[in-house]
Amino acid sequence: MPDPVAWKLIEPGWRVRDAGGNEVGKVAEVQGDIEADIFGGITVKRGLLGKAERLSADAIGAIYDGEVVLAGPAPA
Repeated sequence: MPDPVAWKLIEPGWRVRDAGGNEVGKVAEVQGDIEADIFGGITVKRGLLGKAERLSADAIGAIYDGEVVLAGPAPA
């Protein structure tokens, strides 16, 4: 397992997986205040034509280089 990284490194296009390892989508946007080091969450794009959904920082379980892992199952 790779070492976790800080939320400030998250970039659009990173994979988003649920706690079971299933791919949910890709990071479309990161919300937060870099100067104050306050992470608000991410927006996930599901598929090419799928809708974008905002997930709060509470929904994030771990962040690795190139991948965000949710704390639980993906929202429906």
